[in-house]
Amino acid sequence: MDATDRTIDALELARRLVRIDTRGGDERAAADLVAGVLDSAGFEVRVDEPEAGRANVVARRGPAVPRVPVTLTGHLDTVPADPSGWSFDPLGGEVRDGRLLGRGSSDMKAGVACQLAAAVDAAAAAPDRPLQLVFTFGEETGCDGAARLDPASLVPADLLVVAEPTANRTVLGHKGTLWLRATARGVSAHGSRPELGRNALAALAAAATRVHGHRGWPVSPTHGPVTVNVGTFRAGVQPNLVPDHAEMGLDVRTIPGFGSDEAVAEIAELCGPEVEIERLVDLPGVATDPASPGVARVLELLAPGASAREPEYATYFTDASVLTAMLGDPAVVIYGPGDPEQAHVTDESCSVRRIDEAAAAFRRLLGAH
Repeated sequence: MDATDRTIDALELARRLVRIDTRGGDERAAADLVAGVLDSAGFEVRVDEPEAGRANVVARRGPAVPRVPVTLTGHLDTVPADPSGWSFDPLGGEVRDGRLLGRGSSDMKAGVACQLAAAVDAAAAAPDRPLQLVFTFGEETGCDGAARLDPASLVPADLLVVAEPTANRTVLGHKGTLWLRATARGVSAHGSRPELGRNALAALAAAATRVHGHRGWPVSPTHGPVTVNVGTFRAGVQPNLVPDHAEMGLDVRTIPGFGSDEAVAEIAELCGPEVEIERLVDLPGVATDPASPGVARVLELLAPGASAREPEYATYFTDASVLTAMLGDPAVVIYGPGDPEQAHVTDESCSVRRIDEAAAAFRRLLGAH
C-alpha cells in the first residue's frame, strides 16, 4: 500500500493483528506491522524498544504545531490465553457468524485497526492536517509501555481518543487503579506447637476478610463506587510449619474525591498496624467534563446522539492515566468496537459490524479535525 491508497480494510488488519502473539508481551512484531502501515501512509514513525521484544510506536503527520487536534491511542498487548480452554484457536483471527474470533479481538486489536484505517484515510485526504498516534506495550500490566515513552517524542494534544472496548459507545473517562501488596510477618514454629510461633497466614487472612467484607466505600455520582478485590494470597510452606510470612494482592478502583492516598489509609486501618502496605501500581482516574468546549461535537462525530445521553465512565483503566499528563491534559474520550464483556474472557470475539462502524466513526472524527 502507498500513500495514494485511501482505504485499508479495518477487519483484515484486525485479523492480522490477532494472529500476532502478544499474550503478555512480545509486542515488537505487532509494533512493526503498525509502523509499516503508518510509514506507507506518509507518517513520521518512531518505534522504541526499551525492553527486548517490547515496543511502543509514535507516529505523526502534518506540520509541527504547539498542539495537535487529535491523538489516537491503543495498546498492542493482550492478556494470556491457554488454547486448551478455548473452542477455537485464540490466534486464528477467524471470522465466523459475523464475529472476529481470537485473543485481543475486543481488547483491543480491532480498535487499533480501526484507528489505523481512519488515519491512513485522513492522511491521504488532508496530508497537511496534524495527527498523532501512540500505540503501546504492556498496558494490561499497569500501563508499562506508556510509562516508558519519552515525553519529548510527543506533541501536546487537544483530544485523546482511546480505542478500548466500549461497544461503540462514548465513554468520558474511568476510575483510578491502585494495586497493593499487603504483607504480614510472623514467627515460625513446629506445626505441633503453634503456640510457640506467630501465624502470619492467619493474621493476614483475618485482614483479608475485613477488607473483603467492608461495605463503607464511597460512591461517586459519575464513576460509581470504589471497589476492592482481594486478588492473590500467598503463604506457608508445608502444613507442619507455622508460616512466618504472608502476602496478598489487592486491586482498588478509586474515584474522584477518593484517590490512592485515601484508599491506602482506609485499607491500612482495616488491615491493622502489623500489616505492611506497598503500592505496586498507582494510576489516576480520568474524567472529561461533557460541557468542556468541543466535547459534545466529538461525541456526535463518533456516536450520533451521544451528547444527549448521560456521560459514562468505565471501571477499567487505560493508558490515558499516563498519557494525559504527557499530552498536556487533553480531553479524553474512550471509544472502540470491542465488546466490554468480552475483554479477558475465554473465546473472546468482536462484532464485525461494530468494527465497520468504528472505522467509519474514526474517519468522521479525523475528517472534521
